[in-house]
Amino acid sequence: MRKIFQYGGIAASIVLIAFGIGAIYMGIDGRSQVRNDLAAEQIVGTDDSTIPGQLVDSGSEAQAFAAIIRKHTLEATGGQTYSQMERFIGKDGKPTSDEKAAAVNEATGKPVENGLRNMWITATALTTALNTAYFAEQVATFAIVMGIALLLAGLGFGVLTVRALKPADEREGSRTQAGSAAVASA
Repeated sequence: MRKIFQYGGIAASIVLIAFGIGAIYMGIDGRSQVRNDLAAEQIVGTDDSTIPGQLVDSGSEAQAFAAIIRKHTLEATGGQTYSQMERFIGKDGKPTSDEKAAAVNEATGKPVENGLRNMWITATALTTALNTAYFAEQVATFAIVMGIALLLAGLGFGVLTVRALKPADEREGSRTQAGSAAVASA
């Protein structure tokens, strides 16, 4: 029965070490992928951002750039968000949600859409992508940390398994030899 526990402990240790190495690899690969993809977009921080003139190539920089996109969009819309804006531009040039009061595009015969409201759709798509890059990088970092923890736990579990499941006479013999050596040197 002792051998079953010993082999089971060693197997569990190997599994923890393997999962740790796998998590570290996946975390490093994920972080690298996020950074490479961001750099490929060649986004540069605007002068009024927290990253002026800097290439956006990390999750935290992506998050900072998403914040400046939102700021610019709010400035352009007078502080209104998508849900607060009217759908169309009226015949009088003012925003309206009444399709009958909307100006009509002569080429299509359809109501003229509120361009600023449509800008919110683009801004939302961009900020969502940038914030997702930030989140992905944070998840990758977490995977690296958890991989290190699993690796250390596996190593520790392996050491404990080998030490604790040694036959009792082997453990006692090593203690007695260590004690005898200490007495002899004194």
